[in-house]
Amino acid sequence: MTGLARYLAPHEPTGESHDPEAAVELLRSRRFVALTGAGMSTDSGIPDYRGPASAARNGRAPMTYQELVSGPAAQQRYWARAYVGWALMRDALPNAGHHALARFEAGGRCAGVITQNVDGLHEQAGTADVVALHGRISDVVCLSCGDRTSRAVLQCEMAAANPGWLESHRESLSEVHARPDGDADVDDTHRFVVPTCDRCGGSLKPDVVFFGENVPVDRVRRCHDLLDRSEALLVLGSSLTVMSGFRFVRHAVSLGLPVVVVNRGATRGDAHATYKVDGGTTEFLTHPAWLKPAASRP
Repeated sequence: MTGLARYLAPHEPTGESHDPEAAVELLRSRRFVALTGAGMSTDSGIPDYRGPASAARNGRAPMTYQELVSGPAAQQRYWARAYVGWALMRDALPNAGHHALARFEAGGRCAGVITQNVDGLHEQAGTADVVALHGRISDVVCLSCGDRTSRAVLQCEMAAANPGWLESHRESLSEVHARPDGDADVDDTHRFVVPTCDRCGGSLKPDVVFFGENVPVDRVRRCHDLLDRSEALLVLGSSLTVMSGFRFVRHAVSLGLPVVVVNRGATRGDAHATYKVDGGTTEFLTHPAWLKPAASRP
């Protein structure tokens, strides 16, 4: 195999849970890529989709791209819920796990981060090489002309177009659950006024990949390039249920790279994991074993 030397896994993947110290020992001597999911941000106060502490959706699935573009009613429903979700989650700050990954990158241990999250917390923590696989919720794009604007600016426009809306829903909003995609469980949306594109009057969507959309090919290529130049894959806080993330576990396995999966609960990638750690991402990334001198390479 050309390029960086590949290392044999210390044991065959079994899908069983292991001591975090053994997983850290594997990673300390290898330059790894981190693949992060919603569980990475739960310690920042952003609930995940499928973890043990995730809130129920009351039977409501995330809005698909096809539904969003179906007409004004769906867009009104989406943006009313997103208006609330943004108000509840916009002040989230990077947690100790985000900061640990940024330090690992600065020290040459982490080759980069592939994140399924749209919250931008890796960038806030100082990680330089981040592939935001599903985009960032802080940006908004026009479906007609492609103009990109700030989500914070749109929030102000929605507040101006819907004076007193949040205040009139204050009691019910105390029970509202925000989602990692900025969505929230709000049913009273029919009176909500949705701003349009300032340039052309077109409909707006957050600049994120919705269910039913494909991840842009160039982003996938960047992720593969990162893995091709690394020596291990560390999965953090992702159930790997959707192919957009699971494909990188498969790619790592095809390269002969060891895979460490850290997640609360089972994941789709457990059977491919060299080590599986059933636990939180912050606890893992701040484990004292990281402070030991790097182990010698095999």
